[in-house]
Amino acid sequence: MLNFTKKLFLLYLVFITDPYLHAQTFGFGCLGFVGGYGGYSYQNYKPAGLNEYIEYWNSLEFVHSPIDEFSSADGYRLGLNFFRATFENKIIVTAKGFYQYVNEINKATVGGSTNSDNHSMDLTFKSWALGFDVGWEFTKVVSWKILDGSLNFNSVTFTQTTDLPGESDINKYKSDSGVIGYSIGTGIIVAIIKDYVSIEGLAGYSQIVFDNVYSEDGEPFLNSNYEEKFIDSGGFSAVIQLNVGFPLL
Repeated sequence: MLNFTKKLFLLYLVFITDPYLHAQTFGFGCLGFVGGYGGYSYQNYKPAGLNEYIEYWNSLEFVHSPIDEFSSADGYRLGLNFFRATFENKIIVTAKGFYQYVNEINKATVGGSTNSDNHSMDLTFKSWALGFDVGWEFTKVVSWKILDGSLNFNSVTFTQTTDLPGESDINKYKSDSGVIGYSIGTGIIVAIIKDYVSIEGLAGYSQIVFDNVYSEDGEPFLNSNYEEKFIDSGGFSAVIQLNVGFPLL
């Protein structure tokens, strides 16, 4: 009877400690941790229609100094790791979401022979995304993010501003919201304080397409004379971010 009681007690100990032991194989961002991150974001893109318009605009008589064509934007990314787990085979799996804001501003000088007015064009991208990544922890400090992918819901705003004496002339155009794109890449995670603080670098490709943008009255920015899309493709993207984990208990 005593031996049976001992065996039952040992079995009970194994039962109550087993979940705890398995929990220690999970990393920052899950099972007792919530993970947030933020950092710098860079995006290349190809706005064929917009640059076609800029080529025409630069040829106008009132333009004193031409405006540069658009090609890349930078800004920030803020996100949350819903779940990040490091398994016994050192494979890391993460589910996450993020918000990204990047923009590019180019300027020119316009005006008559006796005065000049500053003119700017501002292209701003906003994205909400859901993603995942699969990595490998090959040392306690450095992990390789083998594959990082996300489904992005994008919008873009294009603003033209001319600063006149005593006033500003502003024309704003917006795309439809929630235009779907995607990102795919690879990267490196460097642990500063394991499970709590790390630095992450990511490089890859992001697909972005916008047929046109529209004024508040619904007028298209590019009329029927333009054959190209406002933005016809994306390009190289990169992110450098700081990950921070907070214990729930």
